Amino acid sequence: MDRRTTRQISIGSERTGIVRIGGDADVSVQTMTSGSTCDIDSCVAEINRLAAAGADIVRVAVPKRADTEALSEILDQTRVPIVADVHFHYQRAIEAVEAGIHKIRLNPGNIADRTHVDSVIDACAERSIPIRIGVNEGSIIERKDKKQRMEELGKFFADHRQGHLMALMITKLEEYLEIFESRNFHDICISAKSMDARLAIDTYREISKRFDYPLHLGVTHAGPRETGAIRSIVALGTLLAEGIGDTLRISYASDAAYEVEDGLEMLWSLGLRDRRGAELIACPTCGRIQVDLFQLVQDVRDKLAEHIEVPMKVAVMGCVVNGPGEAEGADVAVFAGDRRGIIYVQGQRVANVPEEEILERLLEECVQFQSRVNDGEAKLGEKAVDILPPDPIGELGSGSGSIAKGTVEQISIGKT
Repeated sequence: MDRRTTRQISIGSERTGIVRIGGDADVSVQTMTSGSTCDIDSCVAEINRLAAAGADIVRVAVPKRADTEALSEILDQTRVPIVADVHFHYQRAIEAVEAGIHKIRLNPGNIADRTHVDSVIDACAERSIPIRIGVNEGSIIERKDKKQRMEELGKFFADHRQGHLMALMITKLEEYLEIFESRNFHDICISAKSMDARLAIDTYREISKRFDYPLHLGVTHAGPRETGAIRSIVALGTLLAEGIGDTLRISYASDAAYEVEDGLEMLWSLGLRDRRGAELIACPTCGRIQVDLFQLVQDVRDKLAEHIEVPMKVAVMGCVVNGPGEAEGADVAVFAGDRRGIIYVQGQRVANVPEEEILERLLEECVQFQSRVNDGEAKLGEKAVDILPPDPIGELGSGSGSIAKGTVEQISIGKT
């Protein structure tokens, strides 16, 4: 797909590696720690766990001086670019820069004093540290000056909720950008997050027309994973499919590793990143299932995550209706019959095993296929033979033997 052309910024160091955002760089996946940054050991452990899950960038909160004081030790023990999330106290940004942070996030909703913003810009410019200007729906309305708040709320509710809120977010962003541009600082990434998926889509579309800075996509306070995944991926997937977005964070009230996992899966599904590990597909289940498919799929998923690194396609199907087609299209596949499973490797039938042996044999075939790919003996996405769907009679749906013996009448659909 065609992607919107943006400026490019760089985040990281020789130690962590450089992650590029914007331009022709891959869309990167970010997340944020949930513990106290000043608890150094716990913070380091969480950052390293998130990096192992696939996070390209990890953000940490620095509300207290103790948090910025901990940064230098944290940076020494981690191998992924770190962003300091700064709110209310601009001094935390200065302290984070002095500690060697790789990027700063500022919120125009709570750090608005021009001299304070200038100080952060100058500190970052001196060390070539990029800044994300992050506008949030929940923090853009003035809450200290009651008169100003009433005026803004009046505009907010005056007519169409989404239009006025979008206008307010963009106005705040434009005002903040003027400060940066007046100081000739362009090492910037911008975001304008909302909890409303439709508003997020509309706002980012409008921002993408107005600015050429790289965009950090997100839906803020999206909720638990069960609902937040839908809200986030509806908005972010729509924008990415339109070529909008250079880096993203999916936000859950849950383990941040899920944010990384789901963000990567979205990018893989859209072809915006090369897949890492197996792509598992499974049938949606119905009354035709002839094995315990729910448990089998989860067990297969866990085993693939543990043993498979190449992006092979693995299909786990519950019956003979869609099984043959998926088995033919997958690198490794199993489809079920009567408490049994037929296993295929690139369209070639390799095993017919009882239900209790499906998991072990399927994993064995996946590992062997991975070795063949790594050795150059096989290529992903190829198939050896065409699979003929079996008749829905007899062992695993193949009734040819019974028909040949004359014990079952052969019926041709559409003929009398």
